[in-house]
Amino acid sequence: MAEEITAAMKQWSLDDLVEKSGTAQTKTEKALNWGRPGYLTKSDLDVYVKFRDEVEKRGGEFKNTVYSFTEVEGEVYTLTRWLRARKYVLADTIKMVEEATGERAVPRAVDYYPDAEAALGVDPSIFISQYPQLYSGFSKDGCPVFYSKPGILNIDGIECMTTIDGILKFHWHVMQHDYKKRLLQFKKDNPSFTRFECVSILDLSGLAASNLNSRTLDIIKKQAFIDSLCFPETMNKMLVVNAPRFFSATWGIIKGFVDARTAAKIEVVSSSSAAQKKLKEIIDVDQIPSDYGGTAESTHVTLAKDAAVNADKGGRSRLKAEVMYVRSYLSWKFQMKEDEEADIWVYTRAKTGATFTISDASTKKPLAPPVVIKHNVSKDDDNTNPTNGQITTQRISGVSEVKVKAENLKSRMSSESYLVVVNIYKK
Repeated sequence: MAEEITAAMKQWSLDDLVEKSGTAQTKTEKALNWGRPGYLTKSDLDVYVKFRDEVEKRGGEFKNTVYSFTEVEGEVYTLTRWLRARKYVLADTIKMVEEATGERAVPRAVDYYPDAEAALGVDPSIFISQYPQLYSGFSKDGCPVFYSKPGILNIDGIECMTTIDGILKFHWHVMQHDYKKRLLQFKKDNPSFTRFECVSILDLSGLAASNLNSRTLDIIKKQAFIDSLCFPETMNKMLVVNAPRFFSATWGIIKGFVDARTAAKIEVVSSSSAAQKKLKEIIDVDQIPSDYGGTAESTHVTLAKDAAVNADKGGRSRLKAEVMYVRSYLSWKFQMKEDEEADIWVYTRAKTGATFTISDASTKKPLAPPVVIKHNVSKDDDNTNPTNGQITTQRISGVSEVKVKAENLKSRMSSESYLVVVNIYKK
């Protein structure tokens, strides 16, 4: 590793960092290349040298914050990434690192929550079932590609299972264990790789204006705050696909208030054909999931595989999750195969509570005794853990269709949310 670091540092002399006179660039290229190694101005270079000296002088956690992805990233790439985030204003960049060091202090003390389930407070696959997101493949530049589907994010389901604090802990885990690991592995396999950045595909299919409420936006804003402060300039490109008309119109207005560099990284397309064409410009077809026009495994299959836990050793083979909105009573049915068995859990913040019964949908035969699930707490806020309980006394099997019925303990004018999670196993 030390040899890799040394090699990366020797690739550049200070003169190499400065843009050569007469370099021809389009307006977009100029915006995207600004502040990168090989495109610095003389004044940028002066700031770079001072920042480099400051990092070495301070060392310790200040330096660890700067090199959050380790020094394998390379000095020039790491330092210019931080400097671009504060437009090469030295005092502002130093202040940013200091603030990021403070923001990282608590998660750093526990190694950024290495156990994903402990961080989130629930099996991450259940969280992903309500907010589908995954890494799949690499861009032509070698950047990991991240697919996020906020259009079908179910904030009610998320609030049934975890807390804002849990989500942020999980985000730290993803950035410092999952994302970091992907970058370092790709760097190991491809020593010339220098862009410790991510291509994000934001799929807004299914998005309604009502989904953009304060609860949903609060999660997104808090995650974005961590990323912008502690992992600056790690967005290589963002492609917003399947954007509804109302979002496209809104983005046209917002774009006028965004700086040219950021705007150049974000592109909004509404049609599937336009999205597929654009994806193929930045990602090889064998790295694009089939549901986005490529030949790689579809995101649906990848997510289903990720939800399977040690299936070859008797663990979960698939997962089903459904939010039940119960005012008086409500039923939900799911299918099972002959060679499968399942257990069922319920997650909720419902204070009224409901009685859950499970039966064979065709014969109406009970498959388990009734179970009451209720969030019985004296104080409830964003950081109070939800209640969960198993409503099967043993795994159910030998049924092709299962009916789950919830009946509220008291009459209500409005519904309460219950997330029903079915863990399915091969016999």
